[in-house]
Amino acid sequence: MRALITNDDGIDSGGLRTLVRTAVACGLEVTVAAPDGERSGSSASLSALESQGRLLIEERVLDGVPGMTALSVHASPALIVFVGVRGAFGPAPDVVLAGINHGPNTGQAVLHSGTVGAALTAVTHDLPALAVSCAAAQPVHWKSPALVAGRAIAWLLAYRGPPFVLNVNVPDLPPGRLRGVRPAALASFGAVQARIGERGRGYLTTTFSETSEEAGPGSDVALLRQGWATITALEGPTGSEAVDLTQLAWDTGA
Repeated sequence: MRALITNDDGIDSGGLRTLVRTAVACGLEVTVAAPDGERSGSSASLSALESQGRLLIEERVLDGVPGMTALSVHASPALIVFVGVRGAFGPAPDVVLAGINHGPNTGQAVLHSGTVGAALTAVTHDLPALAVSCAAAQPVHWKSPALVAGRAIAWLLAYRGPPFVLNVNVPDLPPGRLRGVRPAALASFGAVQARIGERGRGYLTTTFSETSEEAGPGSDVALLRQGWATITALEGPTGSEAVDLTQLAWDTGA
């Protein structure tokens, strides 16, 4: 099976190299196409740096992965997936893998994640996808996310249901201290909160910090704090049947 691997931390990310090695160990035929630089928080945006209508691509040697050539793409991760599933970087993939992200993608904040956005883009094209994150801005213990990602990839490849995003978050702990893996609900907030500071003439200051809010039992944020890796199934955009729109219906009679 073919896997397209991307991320939102950029082509030089240590997490990307870890995910590539893990995917190869799982027997996947891998194509690596990642942003040329940081694209965190890009969600599913389809943005790119173009020159005369061309998507700019550079071939790179992927450090730490012998024999692996990667593509550095001047684009957001979602756009990379959007064109990748159409064969832009070679044969169309059977699965899309995104990560391993530096920092968690938990709670309602998954909406803003470039890692999750890339994976959701794959699902809208009827492909299964995996988004993997390590819960540290500068992870140290890559063996734990590699271990969990390997198990997740094997399970996802054997799954035969409708495509979805398997969102995985792993604490930055050595394997001996990792408590295991638990299914988790999305917390009602993200791991990071924004604070609005000074408002000046034509500007305002915004700072981001780790939230100290109490997370609900069984949520991804709560379980991560307890030393568990978490897995959450995310669906692509769907219409809601919870709202009655009949009173808004209008027929012009034309």
